[in-house]
Amino acid sequence: MADFTDTLTEKHIAFIEKQPVYFTATAAADARINLSPKGYADSFRVLSATQVAYLDLAGSGNETHAHLAADGRITIMFCAFDRSALILRIYGRGRPVLPQDGEWSALAAHFTLLPGTRQIFVIDVESVQTSCGWGVPMMELQHERDTLQKYHRQADRALWVEKTQGRTKSIDGLPTRATDRFIEGETA
Repeated sequence: MADFTDTLTEKHIAFIEKQPVYFTATAAADARINLSPKGYADSFRVLSATQVAYLDLAGSGNETHAHLAADGRITIMFCAFDRSALILRIYGRGRPVLPQDGEWSALAAHFTLLPGTRQIFVIDVESVQTSCGWGVPMMELQHERDTLQKYHRQADRALWVEKTQGRTKSIDGLPTRATDRFIEGETA
C-alpha cells in the first residue's frame, strides 16, 4: 500500500541520505520519456521539506534540462537494496540552474562540486510517495565508478566548454541552455 505526504518528513530525509543511487524521470509532449540513474550519492541535497536539488555532470545528453524547460515535471525515485525494503518517490516541478545564473553561488554552496558539473536541478516537492519495495532485490554497493569524474578531470577546459556550448538541443530537438564554464570540482 502506498502512502502519500505533501512534504518530506524527517524519516524520508534519513532514508534519502542513506541511498547510494537514485533515479530521475522526466517527459515533455511529443518527446521520449527520459529515465536516468544517478550515482554520486553526495550529489543530492534536501534543501527543505518542500525543495530538493541535485548536481548534474555533463554526460551523453541533456534531456532532463530540455524536459524541465518544456514541461517542468520530474519524479525522483530512491529504493533500498538492503534488508529494509522501501521505495520513495518525490513528485515535483524542477528547473535547471547553470553556473552563469544569479542564484548559482548560493545554491552551489550546498554541494561539493564535482569535475564537469554542468548544472544543478532544483525541484519543488509537490508530493512524496512511499511503498513497500518488497520486489526490489537485495544488493550490496561495491564502490562508485570514478569514470565520469576522471573523464572530466582530464578534459581540455576550452574544448569542454566549446563542446557543451554546442549542445543546445535534446535528442528530440527541444532547446536547452548550455553552461558557460568548466567546473574544476571545488565549491563555488
